[in-house]
Amino acid sequence: MDIDVRGPRFGAVVTTVVLAATLITGSTWLLAWQTLAFALGASGGVARSPYGWLFRKVVRPRLGPPKQFEAPEPPQFAQAVGLVFAVVGLIGFTAGPQWLGLAATGCALAAAFLNAAFGYCLGCEMYLLVRRVTVRAE
Repeated sequence: MDIDVRGPRFGAVVTTVVLAATLITGSTWLLAWQTLAFALGASGGVARSPYGWLFRKVVRPRLGPPKQFEAPEPPQFAQAVGLVFAVVGLIGFTAGPQWLGLAATGCALAAAFLNAAFGYCLGCEMYLLVRRVTVRAE
């Protein structure tokens, strides 16, 4: 079942704020929260993430009906990619080296910002590329 395209973009806005706050404050707790949000989105789909729930319960009722839909698999894959970067960031911030935490969190922030500001989902594009390559290989 396709999903409202505004949901993942809303999630990207919240993710951008959380990751920016993580870099500004150096809070591993904020990054741990974002890691959990990515894990829930990667395992259950973006609608099952905390930001998907917030969009569905608070934001979407205040908007008009959706005009565009997308397949749920690319955003779910993007959540998995974000999860990898967040886990690496947590490792860097907690076990070192610090630059690893900063770099991984910065990469996740850049990807979230691209989606939030421009609607360009790097993880979704990666998903489509992987699908093209694996279909040709079969």
